[in-house]
Amino acid sequence: MKKKIFLGATAAAVLAAGTFGVVSANASAPASAPAAAPAVAVRADAGNHHLQQSTHLTVEAATKAAQATLKAAEKENQRVSVAVVDRNGTTIVTLRGDGAGPQSYESAVRKAYTAVSWNAPTSVLAGRLANAPTLKDIPGTLFLAGGAPVTAKGAPIAGIGVAGAPSGDLDEKFAQAGVASLGR
Repeated sequence: MKKKIFLGATAAAVLAAGTFGVVSANASAPASAPAAAPAVAVRADAGNHHLQQSTHLTVEAATKAAQATLKAAEKENQRVSVAVVDRNGTTIVTLRGDGAGPQSYESAVRKAYTAVSWNAPTSVLAGRLANAPTLKDIPGTLFLAGGAPVTAKGAPIAGIGVAGAPSGDLDEKFAQAGVASLGR
């Protein structure tokens, strides 16, 4: 008897919850809501013209470039930070050289982001500020020399940023050394 009452109470609770759910769903939907579109399955294979392959740096390649950049700076007794970002500006690798200033880390990331965003060395981009001074207001960017894009098939795939040397020209020279190391 207790078993039947328990099962009956459970069934009533499930029925009530289901009814409440239907009433709630109907109450929140507009009266003239269109029916949902049927789901369409798309086959993701090489023959699908809606897919595109992209090239990116591996962690190993980004690390190699960052280490080559830092080594070039160390040869000239410069204390710098190095950042390598992917095409989307997401940091892959950062290295902070011994004695690099605290501001150099963030500056290196922002220079790398700027270089990959415009597919140009940041020294070139800094010159554009005279004609378009509001470029510097774009979040995450830094229009100072020291960033270099990494390209594949003519398209930017990464950026290398360096900060901490006494001049942006030196920073950019070291960033270019990192880019060059990827061709070896």
